[in-house]
Amino acid sequence: MNPLLSRLQPYPFERLRQLFASVTPNPQYRPISLGIGEPRHATPQLIKDALAGNLGGLAVYPATAGEPRLREAMAAWVQRRYGVTVDPATQVLPVTGSREALFGLAQVVVDPTHPGATVVCPNPLYQIYEGAALLAGATPYFVASDPARNFAIDWDRVPDEVWQRTQLLYVCSPGNPAGAVMPLDEWQKLFALSDRHGFVIASDECYSEIYFRDEAPLGGLEAATRLGRSDFKNLIALTSLSKRSNVPGMRSGFVAGDAALIKAFLLYRTYNGTAMSPVVQAASVAAWNDEAHVVDNRALYRAKFAEVTPVLATVMDVKLPDAGFYLWAGVPPQVCGGSDTEFARSLLAQYNVTVLPGSYLGRDAHGANPGAGRVRMALVAESAECAEAAARIVQFINQNSH
Repeated sequence: MNPLLSRLQPYPFERLRQLFASVTPNPQYRPISLGIGEPRHATPQLIKDALAGNLGGLAVYPATAGEPRLREAMAAWVQRRYGVTVDPATQVLPVTGSREALFGLAQVVVDPTHPGATVVCPNPLYQIYEGAALLAGATPYFVASDPARNFAIDWDRVPDEVWQRTQLLYVCSPGNPAGAVMPLDEWQKLFALSDRHGFVIASDECYSEIYFRDEAPLGGLEAATRLGRSDFKNLIALTSLSKRSNVPGMRSGFVAGDAALIKAFLLYRTYNGTAMSPVVQAASVAAWNDEAHVVDNRALYRAKFAEVTPVLATVMDVKLPDAGFYLWAGVPPQVCGGSDTEFARSLLAQYNVTVLPGSYLGRDAHGANPGAGRVRMALVAESAECAEAAARIVQFINQNSH
């Protein structure tokens, strides 16, 4: 067996199952889960129609590079969304969801024969970053977030000697779990570091279309263009239809950026067997070409967050994120001793509401786990269910405060 597999940590939801193994939820309440970030709004009919109308594609082997019309639809969306021009033939590549692309990119970029090969990751983080680094033969370096800046990642904490051996940097903007969006000056800092040390930046932007302010979140390609980096050197942006269009089961997204990296990634994917089904390609074209359903989806999230956030803010340290569909809430110190894991267990036992302990999303690094004492709540269910969950959480906290 590959010895690197032994370095992987259990996935957060496996840890959650273990945590709840001895818990009996209160049967007086119907179960409500805020634990998993799985979009639960209705899939748009236009996507269903495109799937049903292109079933003939099941009889065809797909090309790894995808059909030209799909890449053109993706490039056109980048132009409309960010005002950025990318070549659909050389700077865009369809992927079967951003998760597999985030993992695969590390296998392409990292040179494990280089002494001290390092992948820099945010902390808390999407666990794929860590697993991708480990299985590529690199060492993850975790950079903690700054609570004073809405839990934005504090890149200034990374010593220069770490940047010197860094081969890949994962950024997530809007972030998971706190929803912070990276501003232009932060991008400028990271681009300068990339130029100096030669590492690749992987910009995970899967939450970019769920936001609460008037201005849409800045993307990596957009930031590069504003800073005169239209060749996107050492930059790959990754996005997905899962959250934008409520199709997590379709496994469809794309990467865009540095043409040299896209070429290498295409070679890797040709051998990896991750070509997108022609049926999914047709549905993806329909999704990327339509913005009305995205506007409607965003309005649903805005209404939910406007209703739920003030309620929870009466008893928890929580505020509206920049973007995304998570609330990153502090556990009151007078409840369960401030323990995020005990809070999750007791909340399930007493009120049948599931939340994810923040420590499961963080890593013990530099003397602390930045997720400890917080919980992540995914407001993915319908508004009434999310509001009921918030009311139960308030009741739970008031009942258990001492």
